[in-house]
Amino acid sequence: MLRVLAVDDEEPALEELLYLLRADPRVRAAEGATGATEALRRIGAALDAGPEGPGAVDVVFLDIHMAGLTGLDVARLLAGFAEPPLIVFVTAHEGFAVRAFDLKAVDYVLKPVRRERLAEAVRRVAELVGERSAVPGPGAAPGAAPVPGAPSAADQITVELGGVIRFVAVADIAYAEARGDYARLYTDTGSHLVRIPLSTLEERWRAHGFVRIHRRHLVALARIDELRLDAGAMSVRVGGAELPVSRRHARSLRDLLMRQRR
Repeated sequence: MLRVLAVDDEEPALEELLYLLRADPRVRAAEGATGATEALRRIGAALDAGPEGPGAVDVVFLDIHMAGLTGLDVARLLAGFAEPPLIVFVTAHEGFAVRAFDLKAVDYVLKPVRRERLAEAVRRVAELVGERSAVPGPGAAPGAAPVPGAPSAADQITVELGGVIRFVAVADIAYAEARGDYARLYTDTGSHLVRIPLSTLEERWRAHGFVRIHRRHLVALARIDELRLDAGAMSVRVGGAELPVSRRHARSLRDLLMRQRR
């Protein structure tokens, strides 16, 4: 049963495509996005949450000509992940087929969309999704071994900057600061606000060496330059920032740093 995201900046075309997709018994859920930025935001959140998380996407049915980023741009961005959703292009233009298949598209459906032609595209996607699920191990493509060092969704996080979706490597993040249901991520070049609670990031990034030092701060252990004690209060220096360490976390942090420096 497929989880589908359909993307088209023309709402009548999007509604028609969603109607046809939802009528196919192999489609569990079909949601729509009216532009590339919205689509990337949804896909990024789905990849961050994992394959069984809310809003998971198996395949994107993607228009090519859209305002701002094109469907081809979206496909190129998604190719940076080890396990991106599959892509089916749905377009009124024949001339992009070669580029579409260079980007590993599963199918290329021409508008106006015929029910039988769309059903064939869904069949191809369903077969590939079934093959993916039969291959053990994260990041393994159908019939292939995982690529050493390939980036995965867990190694990156999606952020939005000026209406543009970017992918930031977790390794580039020095620390994160709680902002209610949001978190602000600090890198060497700036900061980004994401709609993910700090407690969720703590759980996801534990394997990347992040530790909680305060109810407001999550820090990459390797980025701590100094541990300071002043009148019984502990703090750490991370780049140009000095961050407080709560009493609750002080002992465990000191032990971790001692083990790391041995």
